[in-house]
Amino acid sequence: MTASSRATGFDSHGRIKAGTVATATFDTSLADYRDTLGLTVLETGVVPDDLAQAWAAPAAAGARMALLAPVSGNGCFLRLVEAPPVPGYRPARSFGWAAFEITVADVFALHERLAGSGFTVIGPPKKVSGFNNFIPMQVVGRGGEILYLNQVLEDMADLDLPLAGSPVDVIFIAVLAASDHAQTLAFQRDKLGLEQGGTFSIPYGVINNAFGLPADHRSTLTMTKVGRLPVAEIDQYPEDAVARPRPPGGLAPGNAIISLGVDRLDRVAAPLLAPAAARPGPLYAGRRSACVAGPDGEIYELIEMGEVGDA
Repeated sequence: MTASSRATGFDSHGRIKAGTVATATFDTSLADYRDTLGLTVLETGVVPDDLAQAWAAPAAAGARMALLAPVSGNGCFLRLVEAPPVPGYRPARSFGWAAFEITVADVFALHERLAGSGFTVIGPPKKVSGFNNFIPMQVVGRGGEILYLNQVLEDMADLDLPLAGSPVDVIFIAVLAASDHAQTLAFQRDKLGLEQGGTFSIPYGVINNAFGLPADHRSTLTMTKVGRLPVAEIDQYPEDAVARPRPPGGLAPGNAIISLGVDRLDRVAAPLLAPAAARPGPLYAGRRSACVAGPDGEIYELIEMGEVGDA
């Protein structure tokens, strides 16, 4: 690895580089992210065959794709991929990537702007008792993806939370619905080299509403991190949750993929779904990437960032 490709600034081990949404309403979803959330469209095109193979989703080859970024240009992206509708898919009811948590500048102003848009608010902005670090809001997009749009107020005791550099900014936590919370935690820790953070038991409105549970029903979640950098929130989902339905050979609908920086791919203990390859474009910047599948079939796209001392 050359010195010019070493991890610097935003790009580092554990950093969420992108979230990919698979949507059957590509044109209107793209307009929602561009015009309502204010993201900038950087690239449009189709999914190359080798990239679809890397995702273990060969049917996605040739699908329309768009790469967007916050106007702050900080190095985080959101990618839309056109996909067929999936009968039986319901947001927040199945295992896999459940939501992308994004920092925003003014959650109350954003809530007003979402009125009449393609995003459905499932949790209006409000302060949560016991959590003084951010003001959350939850929405569902046209593709069945869930976004947590959170205005960060201050850091947590063991985690640094990013202040927004633009009205809608970086994905800073990936929320994962797990069938076996402990197994998924062990996978992220032992196979991907992430660290275990805090574990909480909370009344989780998104889960309780989706499954018709009492408002005071508590769910267990554990954070994973790298140092003080948050990475994922692993939620133990109820017994009524199901495997994510998906089209044959295609991507999971809604929140489909998380792209994660890793220092070196040869340190990843999970088997790669396809050989690593260097890829062009703003997301990859010529770096090597490869994918692995987690315990519930969730796809992690790992992008090699390098580390100080590599040559």
